[in-house]
Order: sequence, then C-alpha cells, then structure tokens
Amino acid sequence: MDTLDDERDALALDEAECLRLLDTAAIGRIAFTEGALPAVQPVTFVRDGREIYVPTHRGSAVAAASRGAVVAFEVDQVDVDTRTGWNVTVVGPSRLITDPAEVCRLDGLGIGPWVPSGAHCYVGVQVRLVRGRRIGPRPATTAGAPGLSSAGAGLPS
Repeated sequence: MDTLDDERDALALDEAECLRLLDTAAIGRIAFTEGALPAVQPVTFVRDGREIYVPTHRGSAVAAASRGAVVAFEVDQVDVDTRTGWNVTVVGPSRLITDPAEVCRLDGLGIGPWVPSGAHCYVGVQVRLVRGRRIGPRPATTAGAPGLSSAGAGLPS
C-alpha cells in the first residue's frame, strides 16, 4: 500500500467554494455529445453570475453540439507528485450566443477564442449542478469527521 494513501483525504466542497475555485482556473474542459459519442475539449472561459461562457467559432464542434444540450464543464488543479488537488464539475443546459450585442458584451469580459478567426460566438452553460472535491493532506484532528469521504468525481482515485 502506498504510504501517501494514509496521508490524504477527500473533502466534498460546497457550492460557494466550487464557484470560487472555478474563477481561479484559466482553462476548463467542456464535455458534450458529438455524433452520438462523448467528446471533451479544453477551452478558455469566464463565469459571469450563474453562467459560464466559452468563446468559440460558429462552425466549431462545441458550437454545433451546444444548442440547448445539457453539457458538463470541468476545471481542476492537480499536483501529480503529492497526488493532491481539487476539481469542480458544473452540469447544465447550454445555449449558443451569436447576437452581436451579446457577443460584444461578453468580449468585454476579457476572454476570446484561442484560434483567431473572423466571426466568433459564445457557448453559455447554465450553472445548475455543481460538485467538487479536494484531495489533500489528512488533518490529524479530523479522522472520521463528517464531510470527509473518498466519494466524489473527477480526480484520479
């Protein structure tokens, strides 16, 4: 048995902490359906209130798959050496944003597509279901404390 397993614990995060951590990440991953198969793509993003905005191009797979579909969005930070970190997953309905006035407003939030092109748009993901967990050093005084469990999704087990 790896001694690290005895020194780490998983803590489920509340929604406020999940949203705070979401705002610290520079890159996220959007999971969607493409051709009846699951697809995941790294993206830049910004959160404004209860919606996450992903800049993309009008003809992209993300744009095509995000017209009202329920999608997942994930961010994380992992230290491979210590096997610690956190992850946050948001699930909610998406919408394609092409209205020039709304695109201009979202451009003002300081995020843009990675690949420059003429016309871009945004995918909005409503924050409906939020889950997160942190894996870190096991506090000596919290063995068996409520809220600590190995349950959760996203980080490697």
